[in-house]
Amino acid sequence: MLNELYQKIRDAFTDRELVLGEGNERADIMLIGEAPGRTEVELGRPFVGKAGKNLDMFLAHIRLRREDIYITNCVKFRPTRISEWGSVANRPPTPEEILAQRDFLMEEINIIDPKVLVTLGGVPLKSVMNDMGASIGAFHGRPCTGKSGRTLFPLYHPASIIYKRELAATYEKDMDRLAEYISALG
Repeated sequence: MLNELYQKIRDAFTDRELVLGEGNERADIMLIGEAPGRTEVELGRPFVGKAGKNLDMFLAHIRLRREDIYITNCVKFRPTRISEWGSVANRPPTPEEILAQRDFLMEEINIIDPKVLVTLGGVPLKSVMNDMGASIGAFHGRPCTGKSGRTLFPLYHPASIIYKRELAATYEKDMDRLAEYISALG
Protein backbone atom coordinates (compact mmCIF):
# COMPACT_ATOMS: atom_id res chain seq x y z
CA MET A 1 0.00 0.00 0.00
CA LEU A 2 2.82 2.39 0.80
CA ASN A 3 4.44 1.77 -2.58
CA GLU A 4 1.12 2.57 -4.28
CA LEU A 5 0.83 5.82 -2.32
CA TYR A 6 4.38 6.80 -3.16
CA GLN A 7 3.71 6.15 -6.84
CA LYS A 8 0.67 8.45 -6.66
CA ILE A 9 2.89 11.14 -5.13
CA ARG A 10 5.52 10.67 -7.85
CA ASP A 11 2.79 10.93 -10.51
CA ALA A 12 1.42 14.12 -8.95
CA PHE A 13 4.81 15.86 -8.69
CA THR A 14 6.71 14.70 -11.77
CA ASP A 15 8.64 17.97 -11.97
CA ARG A 16 10.09 17.71 -8.44
CA GLU A 17 12.83 15.72 -6.75
CA LEU A 18 10.98 13.90 -3.99
CA VAL A 19 12.12 12.53 -0.67
CA LEU A 20 9.70 9.92 0.59
CA GLY A 21 9.39 8.41 4.06
CA GLU A 22 11.51 5.60 5.43
CA GLY A 23 11.72 3.30 8.40
CA ASN A 24 9.68 0.66 10.11
CA GLU A 25 6.36 0.45 8.28
CA ARG A 26 4.77 -1.05 11.41
CA ALA A 27 6.17 1.57 13.75
CA ASP A 28 4.27 2.75 16.80
CA ILE A 29 5.96 6.15 16.43
CA MET A 30 5.93 8.26 13.29
CA LEU A 31 8.03 11.42 13.05
CA ILE A 32 6.81 14.04 10.62
CA GLY A 33 9.06 16.86 9.49
CA GLU A 34 8.49 19.89 7.35
CA ALA A 35 10.21 19.23 4.01
CA PRO A 36 13.55 17.91 2.78
CA GLY A 37 16.57 20.16 2.47
CA ARG A 38 19.50 20.02 0.06
CA THR A 39 21.25 17.07 1.72
CA GLU A 40 18.02 15.09 1.97
CA VAL A 41 17.35 15.58 -1.75
CA GLU A 42 20.94 14.62 -2.62
CA LEU A 43 20.74 11.41 -0.57
CA GLY A 44 17.02 10.70 -1.12
CA ARG A 45 16.38 10.23 2.62
CA PRO A 46 14.58 12.31 5.26
CA PHE A 47 16.52 13.98 8.09
CA VAL A 48 20.09 13.23 7.06
CA GLY A 49 21.44 16.80 6.99
CA LYS A 50 22.31 19.09 9.91
CA ALA A 51 18.83 18.84 11.43
CA GLY A 52 19.00 15.07 11.04
CA LYS A 53 22.20 14.94 13.05
CA ASN A 54 20.42 16.84 15.86
CA LEU A 55 17.47 14.49 15.57
CA ASP A 56 19.74 11.43 15.76
CA MET A 57 21.39 12.84 18.89
CA PHE A 58 18.03 13.38 20.59
CA LEU A 59 16.70 9.99 19.50
CA ALA A 60 19.78 8.38 21.06
CA HIS A 61 19.17 10.42 24.21
CA ILE A 62 15.71 8.86 24.60
CA ARG A 63 16.87 5.44 23.37
CA LEU A 64 14.97 5.33 20.10
CA ARG A 65 16.57 4.00 16.94
CA ARG A 66 15.71 5.22 13.47
CA GLU A 67 14.98 1.67 12.36
CA ASP A 68 12.24 1.38 15.03
CA ILE A 69 10.30 4.45 13.89
CA TYR A 70 8.96 5.83 10.64
CA ILE A 71 10.17 9.24 9.42
CA THR A 72 8.56 11.35 6.74
CA ASN A 73 7.81 14.96 5.82
CA CYS A 74 4.49 16.68 5.21
CA VAL A 75 5.91 18.21 2.01
CA LYS A 76 7.88 15.68 -0.02
CA PHE A 77 9.93 18.12 -2.14
CA ARG A 78 12.43 20.81 -1.21
CA PRO A 79 10.84 24.27 -1.19
CA THR A 80 13.47 26.74 -2.36
CA ARG A 81 14.13 30.40 -2.98
CA ILE A 82 17.02 32.34 -4.45
CA SER A 83 19.06 33.94 -1.67
CA GLU A 84 20.37 37.50 -1.75
CA TRP A 85 23.73 36.01 -2.86
CA GLY A 86 22.12 34.25 -5.82
CA SER A 87 22.29 30.70 -4.43
CA VAL A 88 19.43 28.27 -3.92
CA ALA A 89 18.24 28.22 -0.30
CA ASN A 90 15.55 26.41 1.65
CA ARG A 91 12.33 28.17 2.55
CA PRO A 92 9.29 27.10 4.54
CA PRO A 93 6.52 25.47 2.53
CA THR A 94 3.63 27.75 1.67
CA PRO A 95 0.14 26.98 3.02
CA GLU A 96 -0.80 25.99 -0.54
CA GLU A 97 2.08 23.48 -0.73
CA ILE A 98 1.15 22.06 2.67
CA LEU A 99 -2.51 21.69 1.72
CA ALA A 100 -1.67 20.25 -1.73
CA GLN A 101 0.13 17.35 -0.03
CA ARG A 102 -1.98 16.97 3.12
CA ASP A 103 -4.16 14.16 1.74
CA PHE A 104 -1.03 12.20 0.81
CA LEU A 105 0.33 12.67 4.34
CA MET A 106 -2.93 11.56 5.93
CA GLU A 107 -2.98 8.47 3.73
CA GLU A 108 0.63 7.74 4.69
CA ILE A 109 -0.31 8.07 8.38
CA ASN A 110 -3.25 5.70 7.91
CA ILE A 111 -1.04 3.12 6.21
CA ILE A 112 1.66 3.21 8.90
CA ASP A 113 -1.03 3.46 11.62
CA PRO A 114 1.25 4.61 14.45
CA LYS A 115 0.16 5.05 18.06
CA VAL A 116 1.90 8.43 18.28
CA LEU A 117 2.59 11.12 15.68
CA VAL A 118 5.56 13.28 16.59
CA THR A 119 5.41 16.48 14.59
CA LEU A 120 8.75 18.24 14.22
CA GLY A 121 8.04 21.94 13.95
CA GLY A 122 5.09 24.15 13.17
CA VAL A 123 4.58 23.13 9.54
CA PRO A 124 3.79 19.45 10.19
CA LEU A 125 1.72 20.42 13.24
CA LYS A 126 -0.40 22.69 11.03
CA SER A 127 -0.72 19.97 8.40
CA VAL A 128 -1.69 17.15 10.76
CA MET A 129 -4.09 19.36 12.72
CA ASN A 130 -5.43 20.84 9.47
CA ASP A 131 -5.11 24.24 11.12
CA MET A 132 -2.84 26.80 9.48
CA GLY A 133 -3.08 28.91 12.67
CA ALA A 134 -1.67 26.22 15.00
CA SER A 135 1.48 27.40 16.78
CA ILE A 136 4.26 25.06 17.88
CA GLY A 137 4.90 27.35 20.86
CA ALA A 138 1.41 26.61 22.16
CA PHE A 139 1.61 22.82 21.72
CA HIS A 140 5.22 21.64 22.09
CA GLY A 141 6.29 19.07 24.64
CA ARG A 142 2.95 17.53 25.54
CA PRO A 143 0.56 15.05 23.97
CA CYS A 144 -2.65 16.28 22.43
CA THR A 145 -5.31 14.84 20.18
CA GLY A 146 -5.48 16.00 16.60
CA LYS A 147 -8.61 16.32 14.51
CA SER A 148 -7.88 12.84 13.18
CA GLY A 149 -8.27 11.49 16.72
CA ARG A 150 -4.64 10.37 16.82
CA THR A 151 -2.25 11.29 19.59
CA LEU A 152 0.13 14.05 18.57
CA PHE A 153 3.30 14.93 20.40
CA PRO A 154 4.53 18.19 18.88
CA LEU A 155 8.21 19.13 19.17
CA TYR A 156 10.19 22.04 17.85
CA HIS A 157 11.99 21.22 14.62
CA PRO A 158 15.52 19.83 15.23
CA ALA A 159 16.90 22.64 13.05
CA SER A 160 15.48 25.22 15.45
CA ILE A 161 18.35 24.63 17.86
CA ILE A 162 20.83 25.36 15.08
CA TYR A 163 19.41 28.86 14.71
CA LYS A 164 18.22 29.47 18.26
CA ARG A 165 20.64 27.84 20.69
CA GLU A 166 18.42 28.95 23.60
CA LEU A 167 15.85 26.34 22.47
CA ALA A 168 18.26 23.45 23.08
CA ALA A 169 17.28 23.03 26.76
CA THR A 170 13.57 23.25 25.90
CA TYR A 171 14.02 20.70 23.11
CA GLU A 172 15.83 18.31 25.46
CA LYS A 173 13.08 18.64 28.11
CA ASP A 174 10.45 18.02 25.45
CA MET A 175 12.31 14.91 24.27
CA ASP A 176 12.46 13.68 27.88
CA ARG A 177 8.69 14.19 28.14
CA LEU A 178 8.26 12.26 24.90
CA ALA A 179 10.38 9.41 26.30
CA GLU A 180 8.24 9.34 29.45
CA TYR A 181 5.06 9.36 27.39
CA ILE A 182 6.29 6.52 25.15
CA SER A 183 7.39 4.52 28.19
CA ALA A 184 3.95 4.92 29.76
CA LEU A 185 2.35 3.57 26.57
CA GLY A 186 4.50 0.45 26.78
